[in-house]
Amino acid sequence: MLIDHWPLLGLRLTTPRLELRLPDDHELAALADLAAEGIHAPDRMPFLVPWTDLPPAQRARSVVQHHWLRRGTWSPDNWALNLAVFAEGQVVGLQTVAARDFAVLRQVRTGSWLGARHQGSGIGTEMRAAVLRLAFGGLDAREATSGAFADNDTSFAVSRKLGYDLDGVGHHVVRGRPVTSRRLRLTRDRWREHEQVPVSVSGLAPCLPLFGLPDDHGADGHPG
Repeated sequence: MLIDHWPLLGLRLTTPRLELRLPDDHELAALADLAAEGIHAPDRMPFLVPWTDLPPAQRARSVVQHHWLRRGTWSPDNWALNLAVFAEGQVVGLQTVAARDFAVLRQVRTGSWLGARHQGSGIGTEMRAAVLRLAFGGLDAREATSGAFADNDTSFAVSRKLGYDLDGVGHHVVRGRPVTSRRLRLTRDRWREHEQVPVSVSGLAPCLPLFGLPDDHGADGHPG
């Protein structure tokens, strides 16, 4: 079976309202359709790479291609886990957790998007809490980083709820204009202080080598 060769297919993160997992082909198509419907107002651009400026059909195709790319280029020292987010069985968005040289640095970074019609109900907080539980509780990460443009109040609200601290600023060019981003950092201790959303993780053990960790890495994120 394919899962024997790609055990990430069996990884599940579950919160009171959500399930996060790799999508099958039909679910990936639904995720692409959701992106085509819209993610943000046309006068805003929350992404460093303005992929949402593409026409709807091309935007949808880019979601599919990006998903395939991340699977195909996965390696234990450079990985990005793109998890579809499901609420009541319906695809509502995407949550990514990624790392380079994780076995040495124990640092992850996160990114996400929600379909416009699913925003404003707290899903963003719950889905990021899920991958933080995977990172800190399952993979024994030391810290998680994130970031957003200075005008992205929604993203900063999620980060504040989860305990992130400001970690500097960056300057970029998006749509031909200068923009300022704010970097954010969450340590393991801060995560423990702010962990509020109950999250269960299943199917992690056979995936550990893909994250650069030994087979005997415990299910609670500690060796043994």
